[in-house]
Amino acid sequence: MAVHAWAYCPRLFYLEEIEEIRVADERIFEGRELHEQLEAKEEGDLHTFTLESETWGLKGKLDACRHRDGRWIVVEHKKGRSRKGERGAEAWESDRLQSAAYGALLAEHLGEPVLEAHIRYHADHKRVVVPVDASLLQELETALREMSLLRNTPERPSVTPHAQRCIHCSLAPVCLPEEERFQQREDWEPLRLYPQHHDRLTLHVLGHGSQLGRSGDQLVVRPLEGPEERFPVEQVEQIVIHGYAQASTQALHLCFARDINVHWLGAGGRYLGGCAAGSGGVQRRIRQYEALRDPAFRLERSKELVRGKVRMQIGFLLRATRGRDRTDHVLRRVKDLRACLAGLSAVSSFDDLRGVEGLAGQAYFGCLDSLLLPELPESLRFLGRSRRPPEDPVNALLSFGYSLLYRDVVAAILAVGLEPAFGLFHTARSAAYPLALDLMELFRVPLVDMVVIASLNRRQWDAERHFRRLGPAIYLNEEGREQAISLFEGRKAETWRHPVLGYSLSYHRLMELEARLLEKSWMGHPGLFARWSLR
Repeated sequence: MAVHAWAYCPRLFYLEEIEEIRVADERIFEGRELHEQLEAKEEGDLHTFTLESETWGLKGKLDACRHRDGRWIVVEHKKGRSRKGERGAEAWESDRLQSAAYGALLAEHLGEPVLEAHIRYHADHKRVVVPVDASLLQELETALREMSLLRNTPERPSVTPHAQRCIHCSLAPVCLPEEERFQQREDWEPLRLYPQHHDRLTLHVLGHGSQLGRSGDQLVVRPLEGPEERFPVEQVEQIVIHGYAQASTQALHLCFARDINVHWLGAGGRYLGGCAAGSGGVQRRIRQYEALRDPAFRLERSKELVRGKVRMQIGFLLRATRGRDRTDHVLRRVKDLRACLAGLSAVSSFDDLRGVEGLAGQAYFGCLDSLLLPELPESLRFLGRSRRPPEDPVNALLSFGYSLLYRDVVAAILAVGLEPAFGLFHTARSAAYPLALDLMELFRVPLVDMVVIASLNRRQWDAERHFRRLGPAIYLNEEGREQAISLFEGRKAETWRHPVLGYSLSYHRLMELEARLLEKSWMGHPGLFARWSLR
């Protein structure tokens, strides 16, 4: 399979075999089903078995082989169509080289030459004969040498020049070939090969005493009161356990076996930690470490982050006051934010950048209360940002929303295979991951601030019903957390059109996309990270 991947696209080979990233899509499942059907029908002179050769450095499972007229023939089955050549049906180059690899394995095993391979293309019912001659075996040797060289480098190969191949590749959402071509050629119109939505859900386990358990291939949530709920494991992407809810060892084993991340949030909403299956690709982390050791590179990417955040803040203030009289207070704050934006070009140190970012934050939060309706009760007014602890319901909503956002950003970083502890702008402190705090800056306004302000103006919150006081601190109670989670998850699922790339995707998908675009910036393809903003 590695030979097949290399012949199709060297980057696909590198992602699958070196970085160990594999995504099983619909076409792969169809291919597996075809081979299972063929194995079930195996009879007579049709044989399926696995061979390995130290000489060739190969191991593979032959679809089949036949003995005809005193000679052995490799038989390969492909669910797709054959290539259309000048003389009719031909084998695709990747299938041809893979057949040669199987022929070499079988010949060594039998101690006699295998001169021919037959490839059966089931979609158009064509059979193609491939001569396994000296020329083809020499191509195989050359391919194996080049594959060996790739195994010893942390650098991914270039994107394939055959753009059509990317359309049918299961790893296009990881590779982002269309985005890379667009970055290289601005006249390129990128196809959206990146999924628009996450096709699996985030499961929140809430309620004191609630338990997450396992029943076969299902995850079961058992509250102290009320009926249990069951979720097929293939429908779950990640799990968030709130407060003093519990998870059984059996449930955690199932999650890690199916690559489901598990996160824990405290009763007040603070992110406590998370677990992810696997260790991540070392090549990805080597590239990250090498890039982020460069202060100049880190500063430029950090400026992009702050620029994106301030643009978002300006956009929200103008959008929220559109169609009504903007007060002098709002106009002054917007002017201050624009001055911060203009001053970023002259920033030459991290201390200066933190100063600009701090001034922008003061200007932004200084007029956030102006976006709330005047008739809201005094208990739901915003009197300024208070973090640890939140001192009013609005700050409690913001802090809880930022905790949910932080958890999703951490999950996106882990999905890309990056190290969240090694960031751009934020320094390591307490238990928070710097890289997650970095990427959060791009999503605080659209996923938390806008949702909080809109829900307050829609009268969805009641200070007595949804919040609880603990000394000077105010936190969401269980009912309040359930409502906040529902609002946040709904906003994450909303589809939004990327203003630069031109295709639509959910905010949930956008988090992972930004992490991948950041990775591309240190792989020689900068320019698309942190480019999006509110319209």
